[in-house]
Amino acid sequence: MESEFEIRKGKILDFIGSKQYNPMRTSDIAYLLEVPSKDMYDFEKIIEELLKDGKIVITKKGKVMTPESLNIITGTFMSHSKGFGFVRPDDENEKDIFIPSFSVNGAMHRDKVWCRIVSKSEKSAEGEIIKILSKGINVIIGTFEKEKSFGFVIPDDKKIAQDIFISKENCKGAVTGHKVAVKITKPPEGRRNPEGVITEIIGHINDPGVDILSIIKQFELPLDFPDKVYDEIENINEYVKEDETYNRRDLRNVKTVTIDGEDAKDLDDAVSIEKIGDKKYRLGVHIADVSHYVRENSHLDKEALKRGTSVYLVDRVIPMLPHKLSNGICSLNAGVDRLALSCIMEIDEFGKVFNHEIYPSVICVDKRMSYTIVNDLLTDTESKYKSEYSDFMEMFQNLFELRNILLNKRAKRGAIEFDFKETKIILDENGKPIDIKPHERNIATSIIEECMLVCNETIAEQFYWLEIPFIFRCHDEPDAEKIEKLSQFIGKFGYILKGSAAHPKSLQKLLFKSKNSSEDIIINKVVLRSLKQARYTSENSGHFGLAAKYYCHFTSPIRRYPDLEIHRIIKEYLSGKMNEKRILSLNKKMPEIARISSARERTADDAERETENYKKVEYMSDKIGQVFDGIISSVTSWGLYIELPNTVEGLIPVKNLDDDYYSFDEDNMRFIGLNTKNTYTLGDKVKVVLVRANLYERTLDFDFYENEV
Repeated sequence: MESEFEIRKGKILDFIGSKQYNPMRTSDIAYLLEVPSKDMYDFEKIIEELLKDGKIVITKKGKVMTPESLNIITGTFMSHSKGFGFVRPDDENEKDIFIPSFSVNGAMHRDKVWCRIVSKSEKSAEGEIIKILSKGINVIIGTFEKEKSFGFVIPDDKKIAQDIFISKENCKGAVTGHKVAVKITKPPEGRRNPEGVITEIIGHINDPGVDILSIIKQFELPLDFPDKVYDEIENINEYVKEDETYNRRDLRNVKTVTIDGEDAKDLDDAVSIEKIGDKKYRLGVHIADVSHYVRENSHLDKEALKRGTSVYLVDRVIPMLPHKLSNGICSLNAGVDRLALSCIMEIDEFGKVFNHEIYPSVICVDKRMSYTIVNDLLTDTESKYKSEYSDFMEMFQNLFELRNILLNKRAKRGAIEFDFKETKIILDENGKPIDIKPHERNIATSIIEECMLVCNETIAEQFYWLEIPFIFRCHDEPDAEKIEKLSQFIGKFGYILKGSAAHPKSLQKLLFKSKNSSEDIIINKVVLRSLKQARYTSENSGHFGLAAKYYCHFTSPIRRYPDLEIHRIIKEYLSGKMNEKRILSLNKKMPEIARISSARERTADDAERETENYKKVEYMSDKIGQVFDGIISSVTSWGLYIELPNTVEGLIPVKNLDDDYYSFDEDNMRFIGLNTKNTYTLGDKVKVVLVRANLYERTLDFDFYENEV
């Protein structure tokens, strides 16, 4: 429930932002709003918080105004290693603002700032930082380098453009090669580097586990749960008590399976299926009822929202919920009773859900299956697993049939399917990478994907039309100028976007036509770059990539907070507790939950990518001088990125293109030799030699092998 303080804060901000408002002093605002003398302390505190949040500005004459009225944008500064950066406005409808290096004015990566627009066109805007409102990164992680009378820290995050100066008295005994945490004491000024103090020595870069621990600390991922959380879960049972099954549908006799990766321990979804006549199916998607154990506004709930998502690193999982829940009572382990929220859907031969029901249930999973085994059962008539799972073969065949129907339905409406390889990194007992290979998707992963997709769509559509507070998973239409640029680029390969360029079907057809062609990887990459990022919102705007009018995340409440919040809403609606007061309260909460969840998802993605990059460089570090086949996966002004078949990627710097003078053709994503007319284009197959593996920077450098292209 929103506090009286927050309500007053909202009213004051609404007043200052109204069209009728004329700039005035704080004392005049208090007079006009008839603030009683006993409430003046709270009023002054509200003004102070609004200033700190960048919601208001006090001019030199003492007048209170909104930043927008002064052509000032509040946002987050995203820096680049070359010194320039961009301000990402708080208003998601505004485009990023380019900040030249000479206009950064001491701002560092992720700082909350005020930015003044200095020039603007239809497609872009340029600005300057005029004030740093708050620091975006509390602690910077990096590698310490010791000099005679001082030291400096090279930040792991390459978006932090400058090394950090550490005076002798602030080195805390660190030696060269130590991974350390640094707190900034003086921001950068002009050409002067930022200054800091070492707050923690994590360990030496060569010590086992320090590499991943440094990344965990870089992204400020929480390694343990607060004591208050452990206190709350201490009395949670390890098994379902009989009285907990009351007022639930008993599905313990329904044949149910989980299908996951071999290593998965947090099993939050199970499926059941039966044929209805010859051509219809009754699909059950049973999701762990995490909300039964994670009560709203408890310490556990607040910690789950703070984390937002489980983070899957190469050597560990940082869970959203403690293991007692995520791997225990909430996990749908086979052979034990578990509480669930079940969505039972009746689906016809065209993939249409013509009837569905959602209810709290109690289930008992019959078998814990792996993707590998289910795929083998369905693709190999002589599968060695057939006798062991003979009682489940009909079930898997029905799931396979329904998967084909649902996949075909999505394809017909225009859902976009990219053909990118995921990475599987194999580590030894010391955390050293011993193999890297593409992680192949198969029929079994596709079966579960289709079951979850149709369930998420079904629930999102129902609750959209109920018009009650909800969290949707939205993917907005791409910007028209990006689609226009894409259309011009693919035209050079003989492709055109048919129909409406803003419809996913046109992009889907493009990807299908280019499949297995020499420019396949190019088309996939440029299409992906043309699309926006999916996010959580409290308002439904559809999912462009899935070509779905309604979509949400319902199926993973153990590892995603929006799913957990949706479960609460559904159960309150089903129990008749969704009254007007509750709706008002939830409507105020949903936008902030969506914002936090989207931000935590991006942080998790970045951390996962960073650990993968580090282990890839580590894996390649003993392969200097070896020759590899690769493909040009990206073309930039500073060089060519080469991707190997195992998904490892490295750079050929532009300085290595030394057999001619090469100009960068950005529109066509290529380099062209002035004299030889040699071209290096996105998608070209090349042979390269590894010349450098830098663990400090987490980068690989290649060179062409005898200039063969």
